[in-house]
Amino acid sequence: MSLRSSLTRLAIATAAGVLVASAAAAPALADDGWDGDGGGHSRHDGGGDANRPHRTWGRVTASELLLRSRPDRHSEVIRVAHRGERVPIDCQTKGQYVEGTRLWYLLTDGTWAWGSARYIDTERTPRWC
Repeated sequence: MSLRSSLTRLAIATAAGVLVASAAAAPALADDGWDGDGGGHSRHDGGGDANRPHRTWGRVTASELLLRSRPDRHSEVIRVAHRGERVPIDCQTKGQYVEGTRLWYLLTDGTWAWGSARYIDTERTPRWC
């Protein structure tokens, strides 16, 4: 058997082993301790942490709040939230400065978009991302 043939067989066996190990680990990774009944609502948009509940609620104070793909005013607008809208918040982070604050909230309403904390009142302080 040639060296090239041996290396090819080794590569195939390694790849097969990785696939088997991934398949065996998948159920364990899917159960990350979030059961969707942890006092919050679950995200059900077909991706990511589908059973991970949001952390707290907020209410939009701006007439129209542009929710963005990153915590800055130059990123893509994902959707628009309107005054009085109740939004689920997963966490907060520091981003672009907006009228007195650098805090931005990651909203978990199926869009996973960022909104400036300047325009969202919260029930309690969200955890840090």
